[in-house]
Amino acid sequence: MDLQHISEIERATHHGRGEMLRLGVGLLFIVGVMFYAAMRGSGEGGMILVMAAMVGGYMAMNIGANDVANNVGPAVGSKALSLAGALVIAAVFEAAGALIAGGEVVGTIRNGIINPDLIPDSDTFVWIMLAALLAGALWLNIATAVGAPVSTTHSIVGAVLGAGMAAAGPAIVDWATMAGIAASWVVSPVLGGVIAAAFLYLVKRSITYQADMAAAARKMVPLLVALMAWTFGTYLILKGLNRVWKVGFGSAVLYGLVAAVVVYLLVRRAVSARGTLLANTKQSVNRLFTVPLIFAAALLSFAHGSNDVANAVGPLAAIVDVVTHAGVVNKSAPIPTWVMMVGALGISLGLALFGPKVIRTVGSEITELDQMRAYCIAMAATLTVIVASQFGLPVSSTHIAVGGVFGVGFLREYLKSNYDRMLAEIKAHHPEGDLAAIEAFIARFEKASIDEKGEMLRDLKERSKKAEDPAHFSKTERKGLRKVYRRELVKRSQLMRIAAAWVITVPASALMAAMLFFTIRGMMLP
Repeated sequence: MDLQHISEIERATHHGRGEMLRLGVGLLFIVGVMFYAAMRGSGEGGMILVMAAMVGGYMAMNIGANDVANNVGPAVGSKALSLAGALVIAAVFEAAGALIAGGEVVGTIRNGIINPDLIPDSDTFVWIMLAALLAGALWLNIATAVGAPVSTTHSIVGAVLGAGMAAAGPAIVDWATMAGIAASWVVSPVLGGVIAAAFLYLVKRSITYQADMAAAARKMVPLLVALMAWTFGTYLILKGLNRVWKVGFGSAVLYGLVAAVVVYLLVRRAVSARGTLLANTKQSVNRLFTVPLIFAAALLSFAHGSNDVANAVGPLAAIVDVVTHAGVVNKSAPIPTWVMMVGALGISLGLALFGPKVIRTVGSEITELDQMRAYCIAMAATLTVIVASQFGLPVSSTHIAVGGVFGVGFLREYLKSNYDRMLAEIKAHHPEGDLAAIEAFIARFEKASIDEKGEMLRDLKERSKKAEDPAHFSKTERKGLRKVYRRELVKRSQLMRIAAAWVITVPASALMAAMLFFTIRGMMLP
């Protein structure tokens, strides 16, 4: 075998070595968690604790690999953050959120889904929680492998539902709560998409559609960033710091407003200092959103860690409480610190090892993102959660963020198609041979503001005397161009794949949990 063949073999196995390394590091983490759990228990209860800790660590890694992409994916796709920088920021702030402000009660996961009073004994309760944890983790692992961002909350909810039904029948389930969760499959992405598209249209009308983009940016960017600070401050107080700082909605809004005023003054000063250095281009305006997007990714990660760590360790903490007190867990039982550490470290490690695939899906494989579009998605994610929580609407942060990406893409499609129609209208009112006049009009048209564009078109129609259509493209060709826009701006294959994953998340995790419950019960019964 010559050196060329050896080099080819090394290149072919390079990817496999990376996968083995990631798998090995993940296994080391899980083994470490098992050893620590073994030191905290003994006898049959100790064995159950080790099994629960193993599955809880595995679940935490899968949450990091899949769910955190929603927080940093848009920032990475818009080039505001590199993938490595996003992984570091998200890992640090996810862990900080989990340890500082996460896991208020273990009842977060199962409260309202199943009725604990119908569970016959504590052993059955432990088997339900074990089966739910393992099923939720397996489903997240499958979704991550195919690059589909799914809701971790829905995964664990479906798993608790399936295991509970396997243990005590359909009567154990609160079907009204489940109906609300099913409704969130539609409510979350639609709200996220509409709000993100609305913000993008606001940005375009107020900045990029203006003849002097630099002047418009100096006026609007401080306001837009201050609005982001207001929503993020409110969101962080309500969702991220609710364990260490209890305030009402009105107070949270006021504190967020104070932060927004401070941020507005700072950003206005920074933008004004750039003065003439700010070029009259979209790229120059985009760069003004880079630093706010980095803060947004960090704050979203902190709030996510404080809330969604319960998805990983809520059932684990319930099992710990049962083993410790020899009874069914109390709904208000606090999560032990070591259990929170399992969740925090597992989420961070899962993100670093296996997160890039889903991050790329959210950030670049649905539609092309820049900093302004990523800003709109971040705003949609925070604002939708705040509004929905006040109205009691069950929404998923994953569905909101991904819906925001699609909303931005579909708005771009509409605007592109509308612009294409306007250009065709311009050409239709000029002689085909008068290319110089057409090009001159289009040049003036592109530099005009949105209101001036409308006036120019109306004036063109009034002056036109021709009945025929001398446009360069036929109707069929223009339809073909619109189809190209759709393929380029929003990938329909990704839409169908992600939507299918969302729809089957609850039933798939429920079915797996039911089968795992019967398996575990069969293994544990004498």
